[in-house]
Amino acid sequence: MDEPKTPTAKSHGRKTIRPSLKPRELMDPHPELVHVWKAQVITLLPEAFPGILGHSLTGRALKDGLWQLETVALRQFGEGKHRNVDDTPAGGGAGMVLRPDVMAAAIDDARARIAPVAPLIYLSPRGRPLNQKMAKSLATGPGMTLICGRFEGLDQRVIDHYNIFEVSLGDFVLTGGEIAAQAMIDATVRLLPGVLGNEASTEEESFSDGLLEHPQYTRPAEWRGLEIPPVLMSGHHGEIAKWRQAQSEELTQKRRPDLWSAYSARNKAD
Repeated sequence: MDEPKTPTAKSHGRKTIRPSLKPRELMDPHPELVHVWKAQVITLLPEAFPGILGHSLTGRALKDGLWQLETVALRQFGEGKHRNVDDTPAGGGAGMVLRPDVMAAAIDDARARIAPVAPLIYLSPRGRPLNQKMAKSLATGPGMTLICGRFEGLDQRVIDHYNIFEVSLGDFVLTGGEIAAQAMIDATVRLLPGVLGNEASTEEESFSDGLLEHPQYTRPAEWRGLEIPPVLMSGHHGEIAKWRQAQSEELTQKRRPDLWSAYSARNKAD
């Protein structure tokens, strides 16, 4: 697979629900919106959402109904008096593993409220690296269901049974999948129509054409003895475009030889 195929939070005792840009208020009970991109997050830490997603443009877009966010609290599906969600690793070893029966109950509950074609994704350090191409693909679908791992991870049988797509932020390990989930949602939501307000912004930024973005400058024209490159002040749009392209190529070649090799090979093929 090259790319993923395309209970409500408490109101904390308030008697009325009012639109607000305060992050946690964005997670209060709200009606389901039809044909709106939706992110579901299965997590042991539902209180961590919307987090940074409730601020700035993504937060305003969430308030305006351009996308939806639903957290599914894994603990409510736990076993026994203490709502246990994990157990010791089969074969021994350190840490705990999320139980398959508990996670399956959470998945089944969540998937009943999202389009069947929406991908089911597990945030995992062994997954396929998240990139701009994947974010663009996800933005064209109806949404996604994200599973946030904890402890030593998730029982493999759940991954195999549901054919879950694993995604990683990079070659490092986090204490859980919540930060990764917020990063993945942000990378995708900003590509939805109307969220940024300027479609050209996403066309010129890093990775959009396989290159890193060129340097950016703004007023004042001179700062601490450093000046804005004269070509950017020339008003000659053709020359500006050439300069920016050359800068992107130089930066990519120096800093990301992997991207540069792929870019060069693609241009030769064309």
